[in-house]
Amino acid sequence: MKIVRTVASLRETLGTDPTGTRGLVPTMGAFHAGHVALFRAARAENDVVVASLFVNPAQFAPDEDLGRYPRAEERDASLAEEAGVDLLFAPSADEMYPPGFQTWVEVEELSRGLEGAMRPGHFRGVATVCLKLFSIVRPDRAYFGQKDAQQVAVVKRLVRDLELGIEIRTIATVRDPDGLALSSRNAYLSPDERERALALPRALATRDPERARELLTGLDVDYIAVADFDPPVLAAAIRVGSTRLIDNVPLEGDDQ
Repeated sequence: MKIVRTVASLRETLGTDPTGTRGLVPTMGAFHAGHVALFRAARAENDVVVASLFVNPAQFAPDEDLGRYPRAEERDASLAEEAGVDLLFAPSADEMYPPGFQTWVEVEELSRGLEGAMRPGHFRGVATVCLKLFSIVRPDRAYFGQKDAQQVAVVKRLVRDLELGIEIRTIATVRDPDGLALSSRNAYLSPDERERALALPRALATRDPERARELLTGLDVDYIAVADFDPPVLAAAIRVGSTRLIDNVPLEGDDQ
């Protein structure tokens, strides 16, 4: 696996040969088994696999955890290589947002509710960085986790509305044996907080918003709601101590 840090280097490494397929896995690093599942899916379906490792400041509000977001590039690189990634793109913030940067992308309606309501501007940052990555890498397919269902919906709409011709592949949420969805932010949880956080997957497993809300009594709940994505999901966000966790379960089809 090769690690590149500039747009120019990535484009030079990928070249202009149109033969073969490219898979892109956009990430913010701190890899866990959920990321590995994305890498492996991309490896199985493409000739070249590119993963980005970029903690995107544009999707964090000033009072959020940008400064303490987990970073472990050496470990991440080892996991990515083991999972079959060919190129790891690890740019700086200045590389992605150089001086004078002023162009932003917004998917209006899908960005307003749920996470969009709790984190104004978040999906503008997501949509902008994804469009930049799509422009740089020119993938045939891009891979996202079901745990971030609203993000997937936003990116799908972006691709559809701008006629990007990229297949967006959604990979099942990976969970620990106790049911908690894997997240880089789980590292913030103390043992007691983690035990309390298990109420989230148990509540969502009911697939009933009212019953789920009852099971989350005593926790700080940002929202719990049915979201009309594709497929529809029961989605929730809670705060346990200083840690904010999101999760969802599909309400149609195979819960994978």
